[in-house]
Amino acid sequence: MIRDNKIHVYVAGPYRHPVRWQQELQIRDAEKLGFAVARMGAVPVIPHTMYRHFDGTLVDHYWLDATMSLLARCDALITVNGWEQSEGSCAEVRESRRVKRPVFETAFDLERWLSDGKAVV
Repeated sequence: MIRDNKIHVYVAGPYRHPVRWQQELQIRDAEKLGFAVARMGAVPVIPHTMYRHFDGTLVDHYWLDATMSLLARCDALITVNGWEQSEGSCAEVRESRRVKRPVFETAFDLERWLSDGKAVV
């Protein structure tokens, strides 16, 4: 696998919601956090934005597996507010902790980790 020297940070947070507008707001929250990650010099991986128009195209299991595959290729994970209410985000956080991938709940903590030189690819 070809990698550059950038740190890839997976953005985990709630996606689904029965009210389409609320789902859109959750996607926008993930985008905002992803942009903050990019401003820190890392590469954000934001599945919310990648698959937002694919709802109903394949079984949910396919998309959940796809996001876990993306997560496996990332160096760290950061959570969007409210991630605890998302079954998928909880699974992503559990998996990250299981493989000892850094998990951050605030942009401040991620930025400190990146600037401390602890982030090694």
